[in-house]
Amino acid sequence: MSEHVKDLLRFATAGSVDDGKSTLVGRLLYDTKSVLADQIEAVHRASVDKGLATPDLSLLVDGLRAEREQGITIDVAYRYFATPQREFVLADTPGHVQYTRNTVTGASTAEAAVLLVDARYGIVEQTRRHAAVLALLRVPRLVLATNKIDLVDYDEAVLNAIAKDFAGLTRSLGFREDSVVAIPVSALLGDNVVERSAHTPWYSGPTLLGHLESVPVTDPDVAAPFRMPVQYVIRPGSFGASAGLHDYRGYAGQVAAGSVAPGDEVVVLPAGIRTTVTTVETADGPLSRGHLGQSVTVLLADDIDVSRGDLLAAAASPPVVTTHLDATLCWLAERPLKPGARLLVKHGTRTTQVIVGALGELLDTETVSWVDPPAQLGINDIAQVSLRTADPLPVDDYADIRGTGGFLLIDPPTGNTLAAGLVGNPLVLHD
Repeated sequence: MSEHVKDLLRFATAGSVDDGKSTLVGRLLYDTKSVLADQIEAVHRASVDKGLATPDLSLLVDGLRAEREQGITIDVAYRYFATPQREFVLADTPGHVQYTRNTVTGASTAEAAVLLVDARYGIVEQTRRHAAVLALLRVPRLVLATNKIDLVDYDEAVLNAIAKDFAGLTRSLGFREDSVVAIPVSALLGDNVVERSAHTPWYSGPTLLGHLESVPVTDPDVAAPFRMPVQYVIRPGSFGASAGLHDYRGYAGQVAAGSVAPGDEVVVLPAGIRTTVTTVETADGPLSRGHLGQSVTVLLADDIDVSRGDLLAAAASPPVVTTHLDATLCWLAERPLKPGARLLVKHGTRTTQVIVGALGELLDTETVSWVDPPAQLGINDIAQVSLRTADPLPVDDYADIRGTGGFLLIDPPTGNTLAAGLVGNPLVLHD
């Protein structure tokens, strides 16, 4: 498989509270000239009002009043910026332990993650927890940004010790050695964020931005077998159907894995009916091939029953259709999860009822090991779980195809998301 270098990089920031994520994001935006002049002026005024000698760049990203008043980030904020080399979508996630669920949200579509640690304290429990979540979600590349290096006098030995500890942690979580990079930075002063620092002559690696600009990003789902959940059936007279084409029947959705082209044999799941693709098109016209992430309309050779919630998949490599899921669950709700709970599961574009079976081993994020099954799951717990669904679902192991290996558990009365689920056990721990 050839390396697939993308013009757009989606990455997330994570780390413990007060490690300086908002300041780092602000520094990236400020130094890449990705903010308007009036925003910069407002930050300078606010910083002067706070009695600060240097601009508080975290104000560029902490837009909520509660965040500004408390000095913390309490939600996932998506930022968009670009350099001549690449465009970026950044998910800035909160650091407090009670908002670990937001890290799950922000990292779920990330192709890389920047995990911050405070150079004064090194690896802490929340660092381990976030690293475990990133490994669980199969984020392929990880950057350790050791921040506030100015507060340890740019001491090479201190920073090397933190990098060594982190290498041991990521190795135990299954990250490949060549997928993890350690970069010493000072978000406040700008050391090694966008510009190289004269204070770290012993560091020969890239700046943080330089690494993000050049890292080759391979989304495993690009080369995976074709998957597309059907979101909408387009019939004559509906939006997108050409006028006068009375026999038109198209199936619209976003390609969740692989690609699709006219002539490809596909299977409609869960029914299991095979057919051939005749046309792949968008509102701008037909395509020779639809790729991962594209929203397309697929036309099929046979007049078969396909509805919203069905999955179009490569006939040669279809997913498993099952009502029994052995999965890894990130519990995100305040209320606990107990066996026997009746909830809803959302997989792709299909939602059905689900019963929670036995709880399996729990992930101990402090020791980075699986421990005995708990009686119930509390907020931020990660554990194995058995689920039984009312309707069959076409699923892949999350470790194989993220696009069809993930699902959500939903509270039926409120519609609130309770958990993020991953089919199988994508977190392989090593001693």
